[in-house]
Amino acid sequence: MFNISIGLAYACRTITLLLVVLWAGTAVAQPQLLDQLKQGEANIVLMRHALAPGTGDPGNFTLGDCETQRNLNDVGREQAMKTGLFLRSNDLNFDTVYTSQWCRCVETAELMQAGADVVELPVINSFFQQMSRSSEQTQALQQWLSQQEADKPLLLVTHQVNITAYTGVYPRSGELVVGRFDDAGEFTLLGRIDPR
Repeated sequence: MFNISIGLAYACRTITLLLVVLWAGTAVAQPQLLDQLKQGEANIVLMRHALAPGTGDPGNFTLGDCETQRNLNDVGREQAMKTGLFLRSNDLNFDTVYTSQWCRCVETAELMQAGADVVELPVINSFFQQMSRSSEQTQALQQWLSQQEADKPLLLVTHQVNITAYTGVYPRSGELVVGRFDDAGEFTLLGRIDPR
């Protein structure tokens, strides 16, 4: 019994140390990512909408009708405003914030006040209820990106499934995935920022 307790305590300390090291690595990387965005080395930020408790959308979901959708709660609204403050306090303003047409994304984009305009972009709408659309929609996003100027960073507020399909990253609510897209719309991951 004594040896099991020692082994368990050692395992807990090792896991704790590993988590601290991983967290520290993320914290150190943020200033570098911010500099890459300012200098144009990074040219895309994909943000998962702020906290909207639940999964997917109700069966009566209707695009444009927020009453039928899963929406931000008060924590999510505060998270969106803090993210905008984080971006502005780091001198990151975007000409346009592109957003999915889902209400939780539009509200996140508007509350952030991170750009002059908020523009709905159907190509980043969720395909959670129709996963068979993942490949087609991701290719459409790449096509859209290939037509954008790569010298100014873009901010896209979208959904976990879209970000994961395009980047391979499973982001938390409100997390920023930072990278670079090339002339073909192909993505290279540079890092992640959790502005909380």
